[in-house]
Amino acid sequence: MQHQAFVIEGEEEQGIKTAEMWVRQELKMSAKGNPDIVILRYGLFSVEDARRVIELAAGVSLTGEYRVLIIAANRAYHEAQNALLKIFEEPPLGMYLFLILPTLGGLLPTLRSRVGILNSHEGFAKTLISEEATQFIKASREKRSAIIKKLTSGKDEEGRRENRDEVIRIVNGIEAIAHKMSRGKEDRAIIELLADIAVLRSHLYDRSAPIRMILEHLSLVIPKSLI
Repeated sequence: MQHQAFVIEGEEEQGIKTAEMWVRQELKMSAKGNPDIVILRYGLFSVEDARRVIELAAGVSLTGEYRVLIIAANRAYHEAQNALLKIFEEPPLGMYLFLILPTLGGLLPTLRSRVGILNSHEGFAKTLISEEATQFIKASREKRSAIIKKLTSGKDEEGRRENRDEVIRIVNGIEAIAHKMSRGKEDRAIIELLADIAVLRSHLYDRSAPIRMILEHLSLVIPKSLI
């Protein structure tokens, strides 16, 4: 089942462009002059702001089948993120939500596990299905083991951060490919893979993330239909 709620890591304008491009490609909607695409900008996203988002999400489409809320913030209070949990987990029919933050370091694991994650730093297409994700999926078991060894051998903090960023791109890419493959199908293996990724994602952004465990688990559960 395709996500209806996303968090985008990136600066405000690039994040908004990423959301608009996703909407254009996936929903066939143009943001220009469209009253069903609402963009909200905040410095610090508060509980009151979250309540406004919830109220707006309860509205109805004015021109078509879908409505889109794009929320850009420099920072979001944890209480505000908690207030968004239900609406991000179960958006109303036809409602798509995007929360844009400069970094996901302060994103609550409970919110992160309920959304799709996009990263605007390298462009929309590369972020959704990165080259690293494609290589990991197509690799043999031996090559996957070599990739895992490389990504768990950072010698300093900078190296470990770069490795974790690459792992995030792999996980995001595998999730995107699985969503595309699952459209119109009832592939139990892919559905279970997406459920596993939702659980693994709750650990992925911790500084002490168990990267080896995450990648080894993914290596074992990637179904043949995805290769």
